[in-house]
Amino acid sequence: MKLTARSFTYQFPGPTLIMGILNVTPDSFSDGGQFLNPENAVEHAARMIQEGADWIDVGGESTRPGAAEISEAEEARRVFPVIEALSQKFPETVISIDTRKPGVAEGAIQRGASVINDVEANRRDPAMWRVIAESGAAYVIMHMLGSPQTMQVDPKYSSKGIVHDVLDFFESRIQRLLETGAVEEQLVLDFGIGFGKNVDHNLELLGNIDSFHKLNRPVLIGASRKSFIGKTLDAPLDRRMPGSLATAAWSVFSKAQILRVHDVWETTHVVRLLEIIRSKNKL
Repeated sequence: MKLTARSFTYQFPGPTLIMGILNVTPDSFSDGGQFLNPENAVEHAARMIQEGADWIDVGGESTRPGAAEISEAEEARRVFPVIEALSQKFPETVISIDTRKPGVAEGAIQRGASVINDVEANRRDPAMWRVIAESGAAYVIMHMLGSPQTMQVDPKYSSKGIVHDVLDFFESRIQRLLETGAVEEQLVLDFGIGFGKNVDHNLELLGNIDSFHKLNRPVLIGASRKSFIGKTLDAPLDRRMPGSLATAAWSVFSKAQILRVHDVWETTHVVRLLEIIRSKNKL
């Protein structure tokens, strides 16, 4: 399976890619406000790259449950200087823009980003399809029920179950993207842990990662520090690393190709050791 992100190309099976989270926001659920200053953001990204991050995912708008939407101008003001600095300083590292807005996505690509990570999978603005097709950037199709303002208000799925419904969503989105000029090799799937899902929904999706491999696209898992870990293990936000690492390990065993994480050094060590052990399995 091939994945292309502008000038970057990956072939799977291969090493699991580690996407380091860089929230340039005042209100993200885990690290809001820590990296709002561009210099602090670049320093943190440099640290994550040194610790093993293959990709850096830059986000300027929080999409935590209940978060208010910000203007395109404000989002651009937050992320563009960081993306430009990172692409110049670390040309061998993939820079991802975490945005729902095609104008921000396009501006980020012009400044060196190679991946668009869209939590809405573009349900509202067809301009995003043009940006994807024309840029050759990789595109993360994420499933979300509702919006950040409504997604956790009693989420429900059909009688066929959440795995069936999310698979249907991905199939329809892939078809739409191909019809509008994207190519299959650009597309990545993220079933959106915590985005319109209760604890059982999240656990069921993680328990069925294998079901998504039939779509023949890389699977990205973004479970780091999320509330389902806290609710399942009775763990406050600052004590969710063990649960996050357990989820990362399970994702590797289930052959997910990309992990989006806060704790890069710890996750990278878990993932690389698991890959080494797996390579010794002769059965």
